[in-house]
Amino acid sequence: MIELIKSKLNLRADSSHEEEYKECIRDLIQHEMVESMKNFIQHGDINCLEHSLFVSYISYLVCRQLGFDYRSAARGGLLHDFFLYDWHTGKPYKGLHGFIHPHIALQNANKYFNLNDREKDIIQKHMWPLTIRLPRYREAFVVLLADKYCASMEIVKFGSGKNVHRLKEILEI
Repeated sequence: MIELIKSKLNLRADSSHEEEYKECIRDLIQHEMVESMKNFIQHGDINCLEHSLFVSYISYLVCRQLGFDYRSAARGGLLHDFFLYDWHTGKPYKGLHGFIHPHIALQNANKYFNLNDREKDIIQKHMWPLTIRLPRYREAFVVLLADKYCASMEIVKFGSGKNVHRLKEILEI
């Protein structure tokens, strides 16, 4: 099924896509706070940075293929889980993680980076329908679907480790 979807969207990346993707997120991936995301487990043995890279890259490829704002999708996808705590062991905020972390991630992202409206919408609404308000931009829909796809792949351990390893090689991290 996944191969069928990929074939329909032609989601094959080549080296020019890899360089373009790296350029989209270069300032983010080099920031110490983004790097600190590797200290927090997200799903199974995948950390928050690895998960966010997976979401970011899939979102970049889909948006690029569809003619959407792939730069905002890549950046918003990388920062969508920028909440900076281990939600498995407790959290510094009241409320259920699934409902509150998009707001915390957006606060953190705004603190460290200058975001455009699409990137903000992506981060704030990636957990829709839990966030209640619909995403405003089509790139936010792509990222929220990529997030669900990647999380599912990570939870069932279906090839996500290989994909994450490949992304880390591309980004040289």
